[in-house]
Amino acid sequence: MDVRIVSLQLHHAKGLRPTPVDAVTGRVGGGIEGDSHVKKTTRSVLVVDRSTLDDLGLRPGDLREQVTIEGLRNVTILEPGTLLRAGGITLRVNGPCEPCTHIGEMNGVDDLETFRLALVGRRGAACTVVAAEAVARVGDRVDVISPVAAA
Repeated sequence: MDVRIVSLQLHHAKGLRPTPVDAVTGRVGGGIEGDSHVKKTTRSVLVVDRSTLDDLGLRPGDLREQVTIEGLRNVTILEPGTLLRAGGITLRVNGPCEPCTHIGEMNGVDDLETFRLALVGRRGAACTVVAAEAVARVGDRVDVISPVAAA
């Protein structure tokens, strides 16, 4: 499986469109430096597969994700504890990001409930940075590491 980062975004404030960037630095125990979610501990980084955006006619950042990847359609349903090594940043999946009608409002969607339902099981994985050895860049490979079973 060849999974790559296709876009990176920084979210600066509620209601504003995220700003695309070429590279990001992670903060262990939180999110991405320069992002408004950097201090959060569970929904610090949202990772969305490009297929969701393509299927809904959206652009990277429209779902307010910080990391848009390509090649992992099932990113939303990865088991909590799964690690995603994205360039020099390792993310721990905490669970799925549940779709809300608010995201449809921000995208100017007419039928908010239909849009919300279209995102069920596809809104992305809510993650936390667990290691930040280097930056993550657009084009970097993403490795999926299965969670280690408790002994």
